[in-house]
Amino acid sequence: MSQRRLPSGTIQEVTTAGTVRFWQAQDGWGIIDSEQTPGGCWAHCSVVAVDGYKTLKPGQAVVLEWEPGQQDGFSYRALRAWPADRNPAATQFTPPAAPQGYCSTLTITADAESVTDSSITAHLP
Repeated sequence: MSQRRLPSGTIQEVTTAGTVRFWQAQDGWGIIDSEQTPGGCWAHCSVVAVDGYKTLKPGQAVVLEWEPGQQDGFSYRALRAWPADRNPAATQFTPPAAPQGYCSTLTITADAESVTDSSITAHLP
């Protein structure tokens, strides 16, 4: 399990075993319970480290990486979670290979003094 040093100098475990209390697949979030996160840890589907569809099931044993922080009434947020019976899948975004056909980029630069709310307009067809 991994640890983090708090500003106070205290060492805190940030990876722990947990159990999914609730998972709302339609909205992509749920609550994971663990001894380290009393009251529950809020988790978004984007932190679920599995291949394919990012979901968990109520009652499922998981490994949880978390941080203190307020989220929808909970005092903890999940940074990463995965089923306890497997290794976590890679969660970093890998851009697709460069296309063989046409490709373009757009770069916009502006001086901070020259941009105001009134100078920004949208041109829609």
